[in-house]
Amino acid sequence: MSRVSFDQLIEAGAHFGHLSRKWNAAMAPYIFMERNDIHIIDLHKTVVKVDEAAEVAKGLAKAGKKILFVATKKQLKGAVAELAKAVGMPYVTERWPGGMLTNFATIRKAVKKMTEIDKMTADGTFDNLSKREKLQISRQRAKLELTLGSIADMTKLPNALFVVDVMKEHIAVAEAQRLGIPVFAIVDTNSDPTNVDYVIPANDDSTAAVEVIVSAICGAISEGLQERKAEGKGQEKGEGEGGAKLVQKGSRTRRKAEATSEEA
Repeated sequence: MSRVSFDQLIEAGAHFGHLSRKWNAAMAPYIFMERNDIHIIDLHKTVVKVDEAAEVAKGLAKAGKKILFVATKKQLKGAVAELAKAVGMPYVTERWPGGMLTNFATIRKAVKKMTEIDKMTADGTFDNLSKREKLQISRQRAKLELTLGSIADMTKLPNALFVVDVMKEHIAVAEAQRLGIPVFAIVDTNSDPTNVDYVIPANDDSTAAVEVIVSAICGAISEGLQERKAEGKGQEKGEGEGGAKLVQKGSRTRRKAEATSEEA
């Protein structure tokens, strides 16, 4: 059974593309027709592509990998942030800091700065500063939190990106491509899908459409995480039973040796 239905996508307006004169020819395979100078996306293909992307995302989550969600459009960022947060995945919903991937060491230093400021607050050092210094540090902390707070726990490069609107997030896509990081993306009719590994053709301006698709992907991620957790418990149980068997075997061997010693 598909993770999203044709009817769900229709109701969300996922089929509406851009004006036909603004189209990207590379999106031709995903366009169903043109109506009133607007391209209509073939949602049957969207359903298939969502399922394909979801299975890959599930496999990544099951393997303990991280997917970084990127959506900085004002009308979309709230929904994407909530969905990504619910499955424990990092996300960027404010401005994409150039070099976030290609210069990741610098980004980690900025995150470390946040930690240092928090430490100053906790140990009382912050209270000994002047009013002006406190204000400057507080502003710096707030700025860092806004842009980097959602990736504070991302200690290494993500294993994949999920992007909403590859035109707006072209820097993120270019950085991922340069580093060989696979990209999942919701791609509209005016965009170039060439640099996207897992294309999901849909209206990237519709909050409802994006929410339906991202929910399906995050649902698959949640399944992968649950399977990983279940396998971990099963392995721990197996190791426990194996240890018990070794103890029993060792006890039998020891008793046998003691009996032999007494006979001698």
